[in-house]
Amino acid sequence: MAAQNCLVTNDWICGEYLRSRSQELTDATVQHIWITVVSVAIGVAVAFPLALLARRSRRFAGPVLGLTTVLYTVPSLAMFSLLLPLFGLSAALVVTGLVLYSLTILVRNILAGLEAVPEEAKEAAKGMGYGPARLLWEVELPLAMPALMAGVRIATVSTIALTTVGSIVGRGGLGNLIDDALPSFFKAQVLAASVLCVLLAVVADLLLLGVQRLLTPWTRISRTHDAVGTAGTAKAV
Repeated sequence: MAAQNCLVTNDWICGEYLRSRSQELTDATVQHIWITVVSVAIGVAVAFPLALLARRSRRFAGPVLGLTTVLYTVPSLAMFSLLLPLFGLSAALVVTGLVLYSLTILVRNILAGLEAVPEEAKEAAKGMGYGPARLLWEVELPLAMPALMAGVRIATVSTIALTTVGSIVGRGGLGNLIDDALPSFFKAQVLAASVLCVLLAVVADLLLLGVQRLLTPWTRISRTHDAVGTAGTAKAV
């Protein structure tokens, strides 16, 4: 009875809410994850050729970086309103908006990673007969991977937060629950949905960090060598 009373008294922490609305929370979480994954994946697919275009010539760099920056400054409600005539009240509306927001982060990080590739590494690959495509995929992209993955991590966390705004068209994942609960100030629902958003962001960042370490094993080796060298120096002193 005491557990059920927390719904009546509108407590922030309510086990009965979690038990009785578990399916609703699960469905909202799955929608939130789906929208985030699709948006970030499309964002990477669009950002990569844009970064290559920006790297190719300064004539392209200015417009590409300028456009993606301008898109990021558009308020989310205005962005969704501008896209509404094209996509209607659909998940595509939310995904498109989130993709556009992710571009400024992804393009800049991919570009920064590619530009940071040492010239000697590229010259050595060219001397071994690597063509432009092979040079990009086998030399430049692996060396740029830490910066690229850093951009993906930032974009993913940002997208998880912005997905909640999609509740204005009923496609906001956990944001739908928050939006539904605010008029009546349903505390348990607001808190549960908000905590799940934070947990999603933390888990996604940790998972992507693990992927980054798997894709860039040489960075771990480099850090290990640095640590051994520092310890040896300290011991000698």
